[in-house]
Amino acid sequence: MRPQEWVKNTLVFAGLLFSGKVDQIAQVGDATLTFVAFCAISSAGYLVNDLHDAEHDRLHPEKRRRPIASGELAAGTAFAVAAVLAGFAIVLPLVTVDPEVAGFVAIYAVVTVAYSYVLKTLVIIDVMTIASLFILRVVAGAVAVEVRASEYLLVVTAMLALFLGFTKRRQEAMEEETGMANDTTTRPVLEHYSIPFLDQMVAMVTAAAIISYVIYAVNSPQIGSEMLATAPSVLYGIFRYLYLIYDRRDTRSTAAILTEDPGMVFAGVSWVATAVAMLYLFN
Repeated sequence: MRPQEWVKNTLVFAGLLFSGKVDQIAQVGDATLTFVAFCAISSAGYLVNDLHDAEHDRLHPEKRRRPIASGELAAGTAFAVAAVLAGFAIVLPLVTVDPEVAGFVAIYAVVTVAYSYVLKTLVIIDVMTIASLFILRVVAGAVAVEVRASEYLLVVTAMLALFLGFTKRRQEAMEEETGMANDTTTRPVLEHYSIPFLDQMVAMVTAAAIISYVIYAVNSPQIGSEMLATAPSVLYGIFRYLYLIYDRRDTRSTAAILTEDPGMVFAGVSWVATAVAMLYLFN
C-alpha cells in the first residue's frame, strides 16, 4: 500500500494554503478528508499495479521482495483490499465533502488502472500520465475548499511533476545499465529511453519548472509578488534533488528522497514556513 508515498497527496492542501483558508476549520476538515480519500485510492492503485507486475517484479533484485511478488500476500487478498480501498475512497468525499471531489477520485482510479495496464509502457506518455495525477490532486483539493485553482498553480504542478517523473526514469535507466550486466529485468518502457534523451528532458522541465514557479510567485492571486520570497526554497530544492540524482546517484524512491534527505526536508519546511508567513503574517 506504500504509505510512504502518501506525501504526494499533500498536494490536495495547496488550494487551502494559497486561498488563505487555513484558519477555517470546516475547510481544513474537507481538505483533510480529501487527503484521506487520495491516500486510500493511491494505495488501491499500488496494489493493482503490483498484482499486474508480479511476474516482472520477481525478476528484479529489489522488487521481488514486494509482498505480492514474494508470495507473502495472496493475490485474492490484495485484490479484495484494493476494491475496498477504492470504494471507501470514492464514497468518503461523496458523502462528506463534495460529489465533484468524489468524481476526481474516481478519475484518478481509472487513470491509475490504465497506467498500470497500458500507459506505463508508452514512452513519454507514461511520465505525462504521472503528471496528470499530480494535477488531479491539486484540482480536487481546490474544489474541496471551494476555490478555483490558479492556472499558474496547475502549470507549476505539471512542470514539477514532469521533473520528478523524468528524473525517476533516469534513475531507473541508470539501474538498467547496471542491471543488464547481471541479467536483471526492469521496466519494459526503459528500452525506449536513453540517458542522453532523459538528460535533455530533465534539463527542459527543470528550466520550465523554475520559470513557471517564478511567474506564479510574481502573480500570486492573494499577495502578488510577495510570494517571490518562497522562490529560494524552491530553487534550492530543485538543485538539491538534481545533485542527489546526478552527483550522488541516489536510487531511493521520490518519496524517500523528499522525506529522508536533510536538504530536501529543509527546502520543504522553509518553503511552507515562508509561504505561511507571506500569506498570513505579513499580508
